[in-house]
Amino acid sequence: MAGSVGRICGAGLLKTNNGVLFNQITNLSTTREWSKGRKALYTTLGAITGGAGALMFALDQSVKASDLELHPPQNPWTHKGWFSSLDHASVRRGYEVYKQVCAACHSMKYIAYRNLIGVSHTEAEAKAEAAEIDVRDGPDENGDMFTRPGKLSDYFPNPYANEEAARAANNGAFPPDLSYITSARHGGEDYIFALLTGYCEAPAGVVLRDGQYFNPYFPGGAISMAQALYNEILEYGDGTPATASQLAKDVSTFLKWAAEPEHDDRKKMAIKAIGMFSLLLAISFYLKRHKWTVMKSRKIAYVPPTKK
Repeated sequence: MAGSVGRICGAGLLKTNNGVLFNQITNLSTTREWSKGRKALYTTLGAITGGAGALMFALDQSVKASDLELHPPQNPWTHKGWFSSLDHASVRRGYEVYKQVCAACHSMKYIAYRNLIGVSHTEAEAKAEAAEIDVRDGPDENGDMFTRPGKLSDYFPNPYANEEAARAANNGAFPPDLSYITSARHGGEDYIFALLTGYCEAPAGVVLRDGQYFNPYFPGGAISMAQALYNEILEYGDGTPATASQLAKDVSTFLKWAAEPEHDDRKKMAIKAIGMFSLLLAISFYLKRHKWTVMKSRKIAYVPPTKK
């Protein structure tokens, strides 16, 4: 190998010849045949296009950067780590906040009571929660609809019969479904927490219509949802002080779980995958170092037969 490299270097095959290479590229270029006027035209068009693009980008950024809209700060959530799980006690408290406060206006039609089992409630507790609602079912053997207590397979009830009823009860605003709200909003649970705790008086010059409130974290600042969380608005079953920030933190964690119920399982799978691939990497390194290297570095020589 060393002898081959030496012969190549001695033959000058690795020597650079920038002048010849530049001349070859110049001869292949079609721009050298252009007139001065054509070159000036294309240069001007390029400058105008680049300037227009820079201007459009600057205008786009200036439109997004509104003085009345704030980006939510990133909070130190306990589940933010690579291998950190959700705080399941907080998920349970967040369910209490949703049930007693948020469920009056917002639905979670993609979450069933059975999904609570093993996450925030036992099976008996989830059955008791489901039994508190009345579900219209049927028809029975007589063809009539009937009302029955809820069961584990039932989904969280919708507070309104339809979208029109929801808008009529909220001054024309439609309360969004909260099943995947943290995945549907930029900022996720940080946005939810900031929105719930960010209500304040509207600054001078901002005009709000009847039934609107000012929240700098909501796009546009004007939001139809009134502030819903206050200190001691409810009492936690585990005795945790129910401050407004604690309520917002718990319901944000609950909504994070609702949007990503596989959150903990995904991180458990990542730990298993890292362990498995680490073992495979060690085995591959051993085979490369002690088995394949011998075959790769061997030298095969051809010895022609001698004439007798």
